[in-house]
Amino acid sequence: MNLMKNPLKASTKMCLLLFYSSLLLIFLAVFSIADDATSTFQSIRDGETVVSTGGTFELGFYSPDASNRRYVGIWYKKISVTTIVWVANRDTPFTDLSGVLKVTNPGILVLNHNMSTVWSSNTSRTAQNPVARLLDSGNLVVIDRSDDRSENFLWQSFYYPGDTFLPGMKIGRNTVTGFNCHLRSWKSSQDPSQGNYTYQLGPKGYEEVFVREGPVINLRSGPWNGVRFSGAPHLSPNPIYTYGLVSEPDEMYFSYKLQNSSIFSRLVLTSDGLLQRYTWIDRTKDWVLYQTAQIDNCDKYALCGVYGACNIEKSPVCSCLKGFTPKFPKEWDLVDWSHGCVRKTSLNCTGDVFQKYSGLKLPSTEQSWFNRSMNIKECEMVCMKNCSCTAYTNLDIRNGGTGCLLWYGDLIDIRYFAENGQDIYIRMAAAELDDTKISAKYSKSNAKKMRIIISTIVLSTGLLILGLALLLYVWKKHHQKCGKLAVLLCSSAFQTT
Repeated sequence: MNLMKNPLKASTKMCLLLFYSSLLLIFLAVFSIADDATSTFQSIRDGETVVSTGGTFELGFYSPDASNRRYVGIWYKKISVTTIVWVANRDTPFTDLSGVLKVTNPGILVLNHNMSTVWSSNTSRTAQNPVARLLDSGNLVVIDRSDDRSENFLWQSFYYPGDTFLPGMKIGRNTVTGFNCHLRSWKSSQDPSQGNYTYQLGPKGYEEVFVREGPVINLRSGPWNGVRFSGAPHLSPNPIYTYGLVSEPDEMYFSYKLQNSSIFSRLVLTSDGLLQRYTWIDRTKDWVLYQTAQIDNCDKYALCGVYGACNIEKSPVCSCLKGFTPKFPKEWDLVDWSHGCVRKTSLNCTGDVFQKYSGLKLPSTEQSWFNRSMNIKECEMVCMKNCSCTAYTNLDIRNGGTGCLLWYGDLIDIRYFAENGQDIYIRMAAAELDDTKISAKYSKSNAKKMRIIISTIVLSTGLLILGLALLLYVWKKHHQKCGKLAVLLCSSAFQTT
């Protein structure tokens, strides 16, 4: 009604509203452009820095404590303790202030020192107007100025991490190209050159991550079960971060994200091979150790050998699984468990059964096979038909369990957990059958044979008892008649006399 009475006034209000809205949009656009401008560059010299779009990270030149070595690195901008999360020239430092980091025309980052190249990135594509940009995730990217979509990045530092795993990074591998994105430790806390330890997704088998010292495995996460890695039950839902593993036709990777963007948290592979998560506490202005992957001695890879299981709550911690015995008893008694255990009774394939073990870290999956659509019964049938298959379980523990994971060959790196362990069904000789623990999910053929044998025994026993009872009844009747006849005969003889 008021609009009809004051059409001019209403029109003026509408114009003002449109004007201020346009002004706000222009302001936001200008602010965004200015923000991008501070984080985007084509070259920087020693002494200059670049700050990420949201002010979380900073890129520049630095030297470790009490050193004249110069590096290009990325560190947290908003915290007081200088914390380096990525280094470009970790193996090729220089010792003066003449360094220049620039983007060349094809889209390659080049670090020059005294007109010579000490480090450079790579790219399989080119751009007409390439620039570098530091994102607020800590990711340094090379893009075409006219196209900053993530799928079109020419290069990104997140694909070449150092010792620090930041939120949004991917630890994994491309199954088509074979490219493997992994952490590599520093040589020491003040030397970012490549150390001895790596943290990476396994090169074969089902998805699990490893800490290695060179080629030697130090720590294994256990396979991913849809909720967590089976060897890391302590990684339960928490207020700091969420994590998950993605498996796609062309890539598999492990990643995490923070629950609260105002929290700073990072995962670090230390120079002595420990995998540790730190969280920044603003009140104390310090990093606090939140988690360590290596909790106890049972986390040491293959401590108890094949078919041995580690239980940190027992002494000694190693024991053979039920149905197995130490391969070398004397060495075993001297706490040399490296040779593991052997079967008490050899398998014969056709007469084997599956024993259920609960509360375990699942064995190494380097020799394994998996199927995401099978159920546990189908999984068992596939394993039973293959004499080389030594164990099976569900691939995913959610919704009562789905999928199928099979093992071939010896089972290694097993441990017990007080909670959040998993079930596994291990192939055993029938002579080792334990009725209290045997899998309720036998193959149909074995179950049918067992029912037939039991039914036959019960039926035969029943018929035997019935026959004996009938025989006893006839025998009693017969003797009763004989007794009566004897009495009559005796009575007749007495009367005749």
